[in-house]
Amino acid sequence: MSIISSAPAAMETTGLTHRHGRGRRAALALEDCSFRVPAGSVCALVGPNGAGKSTLLRIVAGLIRPDGGAVDVLGAAPGTHRDRVGYLDQAQPLYGHLSIADTLDLGARLNAGRWDAAYAARIVEEGSLDPGRRIRGLSGGQRTRVALALTLGKRPDLLLLDEPMAELDPLARQQLMGLLLADAAENGTSILLSSHIVSELAYSCDRLLLLDDGRMRLGGSVEELLAAHTVVTGRGTDLSPHTVIESHPTGRGLTALIRPRGPLADTWQTQEPTLEELLLAHLRASGSPAFLTPEMSGGSAAAA
Repeated sequence: MSIISSAPAAMETTGLTHRHGRGRRAALALEDCSFRVPAGSVCALVGPNGAGKSTLLRIVAGLIRPDGGAVDVLGAAPGTHRDRVGYLDQAQPLYGHLSIADTLDLGARLNAGRWDAAYAARIVEEGSLDPGRRIRGLSGGQRTRVALALTLGKRPDLLLLDEPMAELDPLARQQLMGLLLADAAENGTSILLSSHIVSELAYSCDRLLLLDDGRMRLGGSVEELLAAHTVVTGRGTDLSPHTVIESHPTGRGLTALIRPRGPLADTWQTQEPTLEELLLAHLRASGSPAFLTPEMSGGSAAAA
């Protein structure tokens, strides 16, 4: 049965498809991706290199057009509300010859009407940065803070981040993630964050999307996704009617990640998987059915 959430969405796609290149050399980057990100959520977009994460974010940001499907961003086509969408990629394109102050002044000129100078300056000050320092002399963490100040200073309703903290040390990542979470809590900003750092997502993001080989494999709140899966260990082999994502021998028995469909036999020991176990199992089991909770299903529920 198809169930569609009536909660407002920050962004939603239906049947999204995109190819890199043209003709015989065209490579499929996204295929039939349907999902939604509820407004006000902090959602992680995860997947291996080449899964299509950057392409997806660039489409949502209105920087490239898809080859098929529909995309809705803040109730309109991508690029319609550029003033309400903040986008930051891993390259953090800043002008190295400018000072921090000059960079923020540039942000004010480019975002007239929505720019919050005091907020942008506060983000810089909280990093103990001298506004007179040039961008080229900053460390990676300092550059990321300035880039976030430039992006958040426009007070976006939707923030798209493509691996912005990949090269930072754990302390810098924690500090800047705290900045993002505080902004989401204070201003209701919706955030879609591409990340490889799975271990930090469980306590920093409330929702998650897993993209693999251009297809959406998982989608839902972190709590719901973990609750919908179980790790079982035992000497049995029959796990029907449960959906088996992955299984492997353990000693004389079997360990498997499943989505239970009813009660389990008493012969099985059970425990909740970690988020990392869940994601890795789905990535290894490329043929397992997709699972998106109704609020994340994007036009038609894909929960299996």
